[in-house]
Amino acid sequence: MASLHVLVDDPQDPRSKEVALDFPREWIEFADPEDPKHLVRADLTWLLSRWTCVFGKACHGIIAGRAADGCCSHGAFFTDADDENRVKVAVKRLTPETWQHYRRGFKNYTEMDSIDGTSPARRTATQGEEGPCVFLNDADFAGGGGCALHAQALRDGVHPLEYKPDVCWQLPVRREQEWTKRPDGTKVLVSTLTEFDRRGWGSGGHDLDWWCTSSPRRTWAPRRCTCRTSRS
Repeated sequence: MASLHVLVDDPQDPRSKEVALDFPREWIEFADPEDPKHLVRADLTWLLSRWTCVFGKACHGIIAGRAADGCCSHGAFFTDADDENRVKVAVKRLTPETWQHYRRGFKNYTEMDSIDGTSPARRTATQGEEGPCVFLNDADFAGGGGCALHAQALRDGVHPLEYKPDVCWQLPVRREQEWTKRPDGTKVLVSTLTEFDRRGWGSGGHDLDWWCTSSPRRTWAPRRCTCRTSRS
């Protein structure tokens, strides 16, 4: 099946195998059976793909030379107070033995920053000015490498989404919601479920050294699928 790739000057560049952002996709649209004013648009090409996270195995990382960071090279912005409170509860379960960069107190493991350059927003702190997220343990850490919150969730027998910031567990799926006015004057809430591609990071997403969702040849492990997609 034909494929589209991002054009780069260096064939060794990890981006050379990435598909174009706007290649043809298959979509399905249906009304929410529990809410007639809610319409769901789902990207079948992405949701039925064989993508799988390869952190610590084949991941190049989003910053050149820092594959061990994965996509944790920056702090994670919180979506709202509920997101912050859920992480607060989860962090209380961590100890110096399970969290390499252990810190006590919400304000000590979070920092104020800005997503758009003007509005203040809180995110997880980093390991120094240019370091990765404070919750990222080194690969050789005795308590286990990778995200300390993710690992704690697995130890506790719960899904990582219960402990991690929203943006962390939502990746690689992106949900967008928008109220749309129809020709008859009625309004419907449209929820779009699709790939969290480079654009999901904002303008800086195009500068990432590599992004896994766009690189099927290097990141997608085979699994049984009910249909073929353009990325199968």
